[in-house]
Amino acid sequence: MLHIRYLTAVCSRYILNPEDVKDVLQDSFIKIFSALNTFEFRGSGSLRSWMSRIVVNESLKFLKRARTFEFAELTAVEDTIPFEGPDLDLVPTGVIYELIRQLPDGYRTIFNLYIIEGKSHKEIARMLNIKEGTSASQLHRAKAMLASRIIEYQSTFETLTVWKTNG
Repeated sequence: MLHIRYLTAVCSRYILNPEDVKDVLQDSFIKIFSALNTFEFRGSGSLRSWMSRIVVNESLKFLKRARTFEFAELTAVEDTIPFEGPDLDLVPTGVIYELIRQLPDGYRTIFNLYIIEGKSHKEIARMLNIKEGTSASQLHRAKAMLASRIIEYQSTFETLTVWKTNG
């Protein structure tokens, strides 16, 4: 299938275990093929977008069934902490992708829905049956954790670079 790699990547943003990814994709393709008569062509990319929505929804259903994530509201102190993102210019895209995959399930799910899929906190709250504030707090925590890991990667990378040039 033309879009299998892309849809696998979409699913892998939410599901970590490769066997679970295969199961979710199988369920997704069953849904895609059985609902193909409802698809409305709206120009180039509309089929891929439609299939992606199905894969995301099936991934979320899987996560809900597996109950792999828990959500917590931001405390008053956490809510006042400004977010300072690290400089991403020297971090390869593959490293960032892997660091996102290492986030806890709840953080990763909301991060992907908000940042990658472009969903609002209201939409995410409805999709996951949580409060909007919970979605916002999980995104804030996900960004902070991701930033911390990127900074850690950068400092490790810089240390290795200095060591190699001086060694």
